[in-house]
Order: sequence, then C-alpha cells, then structure tokens
Amino acid sequence: MATRHSAVLTVPNALSVLRIVLVVIFCYLTLADRSFVGAFVVIAVAGITDFLDGFIARRWSQTSRLGELLDPLADRFTALAVPLVLWIAGFVPWWLVAILLIRDLVMAIALIQLRSRGQLGVPVHFLGKAATFTLLCGLPLLLFSQSTNTAALIASGLGWALTLWGAALYWWSAWVYLGQVRRIVGNSAQAVAQP
Repeated sequence: MATRHSAVLTVPNALSVLRIVLVVIFCYLTLADRSFVGAFVVIAVAGITDFLDGFIARRWSQTSRLGELLDPLADRFTALAVPLVLWIAGFVPWWLVAILLIRDLVMAIALIQLRSRGQLGVPVHFLGKAATFTLLCGLPLLLFSQSTNTAALIASGLGWALTLWGAALYWWSAWVYLGQVRRIVGNSAQAVAQP
C-alpha cells in the first residue's frame, strides 16, 4: 500500500509539473504557431503523464502531500486551458467552455469553504480523474479534426462524443466532491458544537 510522505522531488510530482509545462506549449502551438499536429502530439503526451503520475505514485509508494495538491492543480489547469484555447481558436463553442468553467467555479467555492475550516481539500476521486482523462482524449481529437484528411471526419465524431461524455463525468465528479465537502463541513460543525 502506498504511504504518504513529505518528499518533494518525486517522479509523480515531476510529471505533474511537466503536464503544466506541456499545456503551456500546447497553448503556444495552437494560438501562436498554428501548428495543430504538434499541439495534438503535445497534449496527447500531457494526457499520458496524467495517467502515469497516479500510477507511479501508487505502485512505488511515491504519494506526497505536495502531489495531492499538485496533481489536481495540473488537472484543473489542463481541463480549463485546453477548451479555452480551442474556443479562442474557433474550434469549440462558448457553451462548452462555460460548462467546464462553471463546474470549476462551483468547486472553487467549495474549496474556499473547506479552507475556512482548516481543510486543504478532498482526496482525488476516480471519477474526477476519469473525467479529465476523457476530456483529454476528446478535446485533442476536436483539434485533430481541423485537418483535411479522411480521418478528420471520424476524429470529429469521436472527439465530440468523448468531450460531451467527459463534461458529464466532470459534473458527476463535482457532485461526488461536493458530497465529501458536505460531510467534512458537517463533521466540523458537530465537533465545534460539542461541549
């Protein structure tokens, strides 16, 4: 079983930082360089790091408090930056970005409530990881669908299916996280009320 420790320089933490860097490169390639194939490859690699950091952390007991904060941060940055960049580039509609932004706004408010009670956050749930992974499969396919080859049509259909399913999972995971927040806040209130 993986045990949490205070190490900072771990492979999972390095992969989370790498994911953030790759998303920045993706933004540049998509908006400034208009190199869509390169951007597709970069964001695909970022998606692989999302899987690897959790796997390595559990498999080789490299979990850490920093990792518990850094991994969700990298996930949120990725899940927001990618659709926002695709919207700016004109590849996805505004309402898709709004759905994802509103979800993260709800979670940010819940996090503020938790921190006011001395809690840094809630444990990462499988649904949240699945949602991010699905979005990171679907959104790059929407980028790839901008090419003119025959595969673009297939990429478009598959990309929209995965993106919409990912958005649904994103909100489902929010419901799970909000349930955890309610329990933590409720337990905290009970503890304070006890003489």
